[in-house]
Amino acid sequence: MTSPIGWGLIGASNVARQWIVDAIRAQPDSQILNVLSSNEERGARFATENGIPAHTTDIDTILTDANVDAVYISTANQFHCRQTLAAARAGKNVLCEKPVALRVDDARKMIDACRDAGVVLGVNHHLRCNAMHQKLRQLLEAGEIGQLNAVRVFHANFLPQALQGWRINDPNGGGLILDSTIHDIDTLRFLIGSNPTHVMAMTQSGRLAHDGVEDGIMVIMRFPGDVLVQIHGSYTVPFSEGGVEFYGSNGVLIGRDCMSQRAAGRLFMRNADGEKEIPVHHHNLYHYALAAFSNAVRGTGQPAATGEDGLAALAIALAIRESALTGRQVEVEIP
Repeated sequence: MTSPIGWGLIGASNVARQWIVDAIRAQPDSQILNVLSSNEERGARFATENGIPAHTTDIDTILTDANVDAVYISTANQFHCRQTLAAARAGKNVLCEKPVALRVDDARKMIDACRDAGVVLGVNHHLRCNAMHQKLRQLLEAGEIGQLNAVRVFHANFLPQALQGWRINDPNGGGLILDSTIHDIDTLRFLIGSNPTHVMAMTQSGRLAHDGVEDGIMVIMRFPGDVLVQIHGSYTVPFSEGGVEFYGSNGVLIGRDCMSQRAAGRLFMRNADGEKEIPVHHHNLYHYALAAFSNAVRGTGQPAATGEDGLAALAIALAIRESALTGRQVEVEIP
């Protein structure tokens, strides 16, 4: 594909407004042609505020437009599967927000539909696009801290009022696990290079969320090689610095302030020689993700996170949810 990439936004969301519109426009020969919202007034306002020439409440308006080559789906989680399948049937490439779906079977249908249609499916797991995590992965692959023993992820913060809504009141598609912990899962898969075999979890609810929707979590995961991983996630902890710690036989790698959408994070190594900071050259996470996706649409490379990555993260997240509900260790099964 050599012509400009025309985009349709399926969902007039906060993440589209804050990050994706800019990231699409940062790519050469890319333009946003239309935005879908179920609310006419919201869609019109979104289009006006972001300089998008058209808005609609009918997805077919976007999917039948020959000038639209790709869609970005950021609607409520329960709509991801249906809208992706419709986009694939229309021959549109799909960049979908996480979770890719609410059921593993639906994620598989999405992957198969996009493959059969010859279109690209990417999932917006943005943290793997952080330059600090990419540098950390290089150091781990090079064995800089020896044999990996354990990992700690701390992704606890306070959810702003503007982002609450379904995240704290939808018992099916909402909650911390499918909104935030799933990012930690994908990041761990990216950094360690494998999937966990077993998970255990306990959740909190009631500080911000209600009706049993989780707003805090502690997770223990076992990865191949008998590596234990701890995740602490929360919607209700202000002033907490998100980060990761990797403990090896010869040293420790520490990533600080690296679990957000910002191009941020400082990386440190601690070993027998003391502690030193590892230089990191940051880039915009979403610019990076959209560049990878755009290149894949043009036939070069693949998205930063593929549909298969999205399916694996979902399967692990659902295993964590099952563990929290049952109080048992759950074996992870990824199709």
